Amino acid sequence: MRIDILTLFPAMFAGPFQHSIIGRAVEKGLASIHLHDIRTYTTDRHHVVDDYPYGGGAGMVMKPEPVYAALQDVFAQEPAPDGGHPPVLLMTPQGEPFTQTIARELAVLPRLVILCGHYEGVDERIREHMVDREISIGDYVLTGGELPAMVVTETVIRLQPGVMGSDESATEESFAGGVLEYPHYTRPPEFLGWGVPPVLLSGHHAEVAKWRGRPAPLRPPRPPTAGSAGGGAHDGRRAPLAQRPACGGAGRARVHHHLAAPRPRERTAHTAWQRRHLSLGLRRRTAPTWPTCCWRRATK
Repeated sequence: MRIDILTLFPAMFAGPFQHSIIGRAVEKGLASIHLHDIRTYTTDRHHVVDDYPYGGGAGMVMKPEPVYAALQDVFAQEPAPDGGHPPVLLMTPQGEPFTQTIARELAVLPRLVILCGHYEGVDERIREHMVDREISIGDYVLTGGELPAMVVTETVIRLQPGVMGSDESATEESFAGGVLEYPHYTRPPEFLGWGVPPVLLSGHHAEVAKWRGRPAPLRPPRPPTAGSAGGGAHDGRRAPLAQRPACGGAGRARVHHHLAAPRPRERTAHTAWQRRHLSLGLRRRTAPTWPTCCWRRATK
């Protein structure tokens, strides 16, 4: 499987993708990850990738030109025999909640393109005409779409055949059947007076399988996941967007994974250097022709 990630900060992916399961999968050739710096597709000498939003408002919006150029270049690399392009995912809170079910749907694809938004997000025209699916990893705001892209990439790659080492690993873990996984224990059989369930030490495989097949305890308590026994499509855990309670009485804010506006820095009357001189009885010359660093003894 090939995954192309379009981002403004490709260096963020170096560490997570070079270690553990993802790193081994790439080394074995079971998956390939290609990072594309959107900034290199700009045409001006300053490599500007954002601009002020039409209609005003806080924050900046990613310009459509470099994003479009980056997508077209990625599509041209290893084009599909039918001439189509791989599906494009946009990391945004407006997307559908990312689940293990969606991960399995994406894992069967031969290629995937992930677009990481930043600032206030990408120009809406890119979302309307170039994006096939929008994914959200939670109802919260991040600096950009890079971390969500890492989450999606790892979840999808670990489902590739041969990546986990054992085919049972992907079928017995949490959410594989719509429920959470059973508890795990290892040596020693007793630690600080805390023992292992006797059935796991009995060697009776049928009883062990029966014990593992019982409903897993929920830690911390949470409603059943969608698809579990007695669970509905939402199960009260995540209501549809239209049915969610308003946040702070202002409704659901439409925000992308973006850089939140920095909090204004409180200004003090004087800097520490100025306070020191004032304590010594010095004050600044008021004449505009004097340099700001010139001080004289205050007169009584």
